[in-house]
Amino acid sequence: MSTSSPLRAYSAVTAAYWAFMLSDGALRMLVLLHFNSLGFTPIQLAYLFLLYEIAGIVTNLAAGWLAARFGLAATLYAGLALQIAALAALAQLDPGWSIAASVIFVMAVQGVSGVAKDLAKMSSKSAVKLLAPAQEGALFRWVATLTGSKNAVKGAGFFLGAALLAVFGFQAAIWGMAAVLALILLGVLLFLPEGLPGRMKGADSWSGWRSGDPRVNRLSLARMFLFGARDVWFVVGIPIYFQGVLSDGTPEGNREAFFLVGGFMAVWIILYGAVQAFAPRILGRKGQSEGAITRKAILWVGFLVPIPFLLAAAAMIAGDPADWLTATLFGGLLLFGFVFAINSSVHSYLILAFGAAERITRDVGFYYMANAAGRLVGTLLSGVSYQVGGLPLCLGTAGLMAFASWLAARRLNSVPPQP
Repeated sequence: MSTSSPLRAYSAVTAAYWAFMLSDGALRMLVLLHFNSLGFTPIQLAYLFLLYEIAGIVTNLAAGWLAARFGLAATLYAGLALQIAALAALAQLDPGWSIAASVIFVMAVQGVSGVAKDLAKMSSKSAVKLLAPAQEGALFRWVATLTGSKNAVKGAGFFLGAALLAVFGFQAAIWGMAAVLALILLGVLLFLPEGLPGRMKGADSWSGWRSGDPRVNRLSLARMFLFGARDVWFVVGIPIYFQGVLSDGTPEGNREAFFLVGGFMAVWIILYGAVQAFAPRILGRKGQSEGAITRKAILWVGFLVPIPFLLAAAAMIAGDPADWLTATLFGGLLLFGFVFAINSSVHSYLILAFGAAERITRDVGFYYMANAAGRLVGTLLSGVSYQVGGLPLCLGTAGLMAFASWLAARRLNSVPPQP
């Protein structure tokens, strides 16, 4: 590629990823709020997203091999195309179906969407490793920019999904999103530069799916528990709690609650993305060694642990919903998001720093497989813990997951750098 091609390719990949994550965030909020308004229980709502996360585990293992064999552009195109297919299928949902049939159908469609998301994510993140300039600190900056901007866009998608549901209804919103994403895919096909790297040597075998570098494996374990700690409250517990508090049960009240819940989730994700983008500045001077950033990864996950425990204690003290508890949750979860974003950004840098260039798609795939496993566990525990013990148990479980992430991250210090 020419001198300007890496930046052009990075821009095209980022734009495609933005479009995908906008639709992903909108779809999640549409499904959650629509089926909650239909009377689904917290566990049933969690079931809707389980196959999405299971698909992520399988896809991330396969996606690394597929990208190594066919190239990153092919897996990026496939991710966008599958998301369009998933949206078109979801629009066929019949309101007359039974709850069991609806759950099974939506689970299957969400599974396809999960495959699409992880194909797009792995392609985009791996491309950064291969396209980033060689100068000092460039990789961390490019990773932080992609990851932070992606989450800001996904946050906008949360609000977009709630707004589309309130204004246009479920089916019209789904078809509109599918049409826009089809236009984005067409644009990417036309403008993505030829020659985007990604094919790797030794891609003919499934063997070696687990990294030979213990740092990659231990970081992946820490990542699994980190995202479990987030999704325990994020997927079902807090949105359903806020919708119950903010809605008066009337159609008008439900629409207003859709906007408010979607707005909070959007603000949380957007601020989380902004913090990720600025993480290199927040963490200090340029040119820090890999070991120094590893130590900060351990420190910052330690900062995360007490936050959900304190919020769980506040929920226990309050008992019934109260204005002061809503305000405390709002502030506490924003603080959780700030600390979580620093952790996530550092992890995103470390996996690319640890990963070997000759097998980067597979190291990244394994790492995001662990990420998807954490989201799977967090999603299931979100519904179960909220239904069994309400908000206090939901937040307390998040604290336990954060503590497990800290224990896993501590082991990174005991692993010598690989030659």
